[in-house]
Amino acid sequence: MSLRYDAGELITAMVTPMDEERAVDYESVEKVARHLLEQQTDAIVVAGTTGESPTLTHEEEYEVLHCVKATVNGDCKVIMGAGSNCTETAIRSSKKAQELGADAILSVVPYYNKPSQQGLIEHFGAIAKSVDIPIILYNIPGRTGIDMAPSTISFLAKEYSNIVAVKQSNANLDLISEIKMLAPSDFAIYSGDDSLTLPMMSIGAHGVVSVASHVVGCEIKSMISNFKNGQISAASNMHKYLYPLFKKIFMAPNPTPIKALLSKLDVVQNFVRRPLVELDEKDRLELVECLVDVKQKINQK
Repeated sequence: MSLRYDAGELITAMVTPMDEERAVDYESVEKVARHLLEQQTDAIVVAGTTGESPTLTHEEEYEVLHCVKATVNGDCKVIMGAGSNCTETAIRSSKKAQELGADAILSVVPYYNKPSQQGLIEHFGAIAKSVDIPIILYNIPGRTGIDMAPSTISFLAKEYSNIVAVKQSNANLDLISEIKMLAPSDFAIYSGDDSLTLPMMSIGAHGVVSVASHVVGCEIKSMISNFKNGQISAASNMHKYLYPLFKKIFMAPNPTPIKALLSKLDVVQNFVRRPLVELDEKDRLELVECLVDVKQKINQK
């Protein structure tokens, strides 16, 4: 089946490296981008929640986008988180992302002000009319306070050709079935939670916007490929191996745990911006032990 826009099956929501002063470490931004290419990511999201967008300035977001684009040099797609709970701000960010060469934008459901479904239609419709590049909707009720209904997603997908996909961070799998039934067949669904990737793909999702792919991207890619090639048992086994890590990397607010792991791998320094705080040493060791254990089990299978 052809999609109206294919960002790939494995999209990584990239961390934004910080130095000890909590300034963006652009040298390490390049290092993370190269590391993600080695992890077989198909696309990188910059300035998403995992990238600490709530505490980045717009200027920092744009510079990170520029830096990642230059580093990957076309070897994977680069998507910019350009959402806001203010429609005009989201439009400005989306236009700037297009101007700076983003391959697509990720646009989150407005948070805190809790608009109605009609408000969501008007919000995303205004964004879609303001740019030509593909838009991936982002539904994450745990952070926004509201849930975008499958009928709303379907309406937007039918009305605007550049609304091409949704990142669905909702554990209710019935909603995936409803979106598949209502939306155009060329509209893509991505799991927004690593642990739900395989369950969602079993009922029609295309792939995942992942956090765990920072450290097990190759393994996630293998799981997805096996599933799509009909090797269901192999895909299921990989899911079971990875599941403990999928859960453990959310032992504290994202991206605190994944940054702790990346610091142990010498990819970034272990700093997050306030109000987030770094993991204590006990939790860091527990997290690293989980990764080591998962990798050993996969290697021994």
